[in-house]
Amino acid sequence: MTNIVIKKKMIHYNKFELVEMKSRLKELRARDGLNQSELAKRAKISRQTVSLIEREEYMPCLLIAVRIAKVFQESIENIFIFEEEEL
Repeated sequence: MTNIVIKKKMIHYNKFELVEMKSRLKELRARDGLNQSELAKRAKISRQTVSLIEREEYMPCLLIAVRIAKVFQESIENIFIFEEEEL
């Protein structure tokens, strides 16, 4: 599976607002006693993808977000938090 890396944390979606995505992956992995490799295997993604998401260097596509949510039995909104800022 090929992943596209987004290097910036902030994503412009119009000229007035920025969106920053944070994730609770590390917290949820600790809660469930999973390391990055175990989460990756269960979610059918690479360990590098897990690491990039945790470092906020990659915003997962919907398919990856759904797979991760199923592993933790949480809603996507409880795992990935979007914060908007006005310029």
